[in-house]
Amino acid sequence: MIGWKDTVVPTLSLFTSAGTLVCCALPALLVSIGMGAVMAGLASSFPQLIWLSEHKVWVFSIAGVLLVAASWLQYRQRYAPCSADPKQAKACMRLRRISMGITIFSIAVYLVGFFFAFLAKYFI
Repeated sequence: MIGWKDTVVPTLSLFTSAGTLVCCALPALLVSIGMGAVMAGLASSFPQLIWLSEHKVWVFSIAGVLLVAASWLQYRQRYAPCSADPKQAKACMRLRRISMGITIFSIAVYLVGFFFAFLAKYFI
């Protein structure tokens, strides 16, 4: 049976991995394409961006832990039985596909943020 863990954890992992993009990938992109003034405006409007950038190790650690938890829950629930009712079984399988898509998208977003936060300086 699909429970709250199978929907809440992947959704939280999506939001935390999006936080890694906001923290590190967005500022790097804006500065690299010559939009430093836009970045300065964003930083003055949203000072939380500076806090996220200063604590990027914590941001990436928490996001990574949630992504591992979401992936583990996905793996563990891959053969869990769905309801015998055809409508509920169809909804169960659809929810599994959506949850898997959210998890994969979250991992992709996390990896992009990780690249810009920690690896891009070696390539640029």
